Amino acid sequence: MCGIAGWVSLNTTRSSQDHNEAALHSMCERIKHRGPDSEGLWFDEEVALGMRRLSVIDLHTGDQPVYSEDRSVVVIMNGELYNYREVRADLEKLGHEFETNSDTEILPHLYQQYGDAMVDFINGMFVFAVWDRTKKKLLIARDRFGEKPLYYGVVDGKLIFASEPKAMLVHASVKQEINLDALRQYLSFDYVPAPLSIYKGISKLPAAHLLTVEKGEVNTRRYWNLTWQKPDRKEGLNGTGISHKAGELRELLSDAVRMRLVSDVPLGILLSGGVDSSTVAAFATQHATEKVKTFSIGFEEDSFDESKFAREVAMHLGTEHYEEMLSAETAGDMIADIGTWLDEPLSDGSMVPTFLLSRFVRKHVTVALGGDGGDELFAGYPMYFGHKMANVYDSIPSFLRTGVIEPIINNLPVSTKNLSFDYKAKRFVAASKYDTVTRHHSWFGSFTLDEQRHLLTEDVLANTAADIYAGPKNLLKICDAKDQIEQMQFLDINYYMAEDILTKVDRASMAVSLEVRAPFLDPRVAQFAASLPPEYKLKGYKGKYILKKAVEDLLPKSILQRPKKGFGIPIAEWLKGRLNPLMHDLLAHRRLKEQGLFEADYVQNLMGEHEKGTASHHKQLWTLLVFQLWHDNFLE
Repeated sequence: MCGIAGWVSLNTTRSSQDHNEAALHSMCERIKHRGPDSEGLWFDEEVALGMRRLSVIDLHTGDQPVYSEDRSVVVIMNGELYNYREVRADLEKLGHEFETNSDTEILPHLYQQYGDAMVDFINGMFVFAVWDRTKKKLLIARDRFGEKPLYYGVVDGKLIFASEPKAMLVHASVKQEINLDALRQYLSFDYVPAPLSIYKGISKLPAAHLLTVEKGEVNTRRYWNLTWQKPDRKEGLNGTGISHKAGELRELLSDAVRMRLVSDVPLGILLSGGVDSSTVAAFATQHATEKVKTFSIGFEEDSFDESKFAREVAMHLGTEHYEEMLSAETAGDMIADIGTWLDEPLSDGSMVPTFLLSRFVRKHVTVALGGDGGDELFAGYPMYFGHKMANVYDSIPSFLRTGVIEPIINNLPVSTKNLSFDYKAKRFVAASKYDTVTRHHSWFGSFTLDEQRHLLTEDVLANTAADIYAGPKNLLKICDAKDQIEQMQFLDINYYMAEDILTKVDRASMAVSLEVRAPFLDPRVAQFAASLPPEYKLKGYKGKYILKKAVEDLLPKSILQRPKKGFGIPIAEWLKGRLNPLMHDLLAHRRLKEQGLFEADYVQNLMGEHEKGTASHHKQLWTLLVFQLWHDNFLE
């Protein structure tokens, strides 16, 4: 695992004062947490390539950059290539010779053999940059699901790129300005979806995309996509069909875990006690050559402590289990520090416990496997069933919905819990009037389009695009799924998972130099899941039906049957208690008026209603609080 940074000139006749080793070294130093073990720099007249390395594979000869035999191709990479041994063997049969045992070294040879199509041969998580010295061409590729990040921008006649925007911000050519359209996206989704970033002039390379720079032109294109087409089938859901498919899934997941256990440094499993992470742990115990280490954190407060489930799974599987018990105050105390390492706003509350877990795990191992991807691929989120309910709700006569049901729902007593029944019910009916895409993201996100008209100042509204959900609607045009739920899964894979879940895990883990791998995101597993009938994934109101069937003899029944629960913190309560002074400081009326982005009176009203208990605005207030933490650290 590493961090990469660099630039390429778009005009060969133009010299640059900052085309020097000191500028590149400064960028790499800013992401030293991603790779504390070594630094590699490479220059020619047009390109600068730099990287920081976290040594995981080939500890002694695996430094970067790496080269082709004739040194005409130079490569730097952030990530891991899980099938590098098989690919290397195939390349050796074609006459290629290697100098190291590094996974990265297959890349220059793949490029020489297959050009841009090299990505078709790779199973891994990665962002890599290839410099072809002969063609004067730069190729950058991001993995299929966006496990590893890549930011870039064109300024002062060159394309500058890095694993994190904070590395770009130290370059003299890059300005620290907010992208107001990205702000609106953040308020809608709780994250900024690619290709935007929160910074004006800086873009994110979307997952499964290539970026090329050649003859002064910058181009991006998608190189891979899931297909949701279904093979002809005669078997019924309760017949031999699903049993056979469950067996296939089991074999694919088992092999995906096996491939991700390859490491030259200590490795463990992030174990929450949910189905996904428990499945990864179960297969790891089958393939590991030594006792598997599992890790979880718990909280002294019973209201959101999940550690007992992880403990149950660890005992069932016989793992070497490590657990750290924390006070909720520990999590609360670090919230003010989020902005120091989170260089783009992300309001996922589970970011805090994810960071605490990563920090604990890093004391023992350098690499960990997690369960990310299971909910998106196998329809594990309650919102998928929510769409079924919304279709039923839409069939109820309008006068009953607006005259009877909605008044009853909207007058339910307000709970102090984050995702209480009253909170979910009110969001459900509020979004029922929208189209499917808008409804889906309204359930996930914080501020609807209507709410943003009250929240944002006239100046911001006048200078931004109003169609917040144009991105996901346009993305659906390249999705071949016919089923409504599968279309939402496709959007979640490309939006929520890529830009929230995987970004959260990457930032929280790499902040402490921990590499996290996701077996569910093996492209073979993902494509298999997409090819399954929808009812194999969401049966009635039960999500992940086939996944649970595939591992039913490996895990305790209590784990398979427990309801899904997020990995969060009690934000609603904290905004009334321990976080209340911070909230009032960051969202003070005077501060918001000077900032000129948000209507101060509207925000004050949100805080007042939440504190009085007349409404629960914890999600909106948390989203604004995280934005202000970022703003204070990276724009002021």
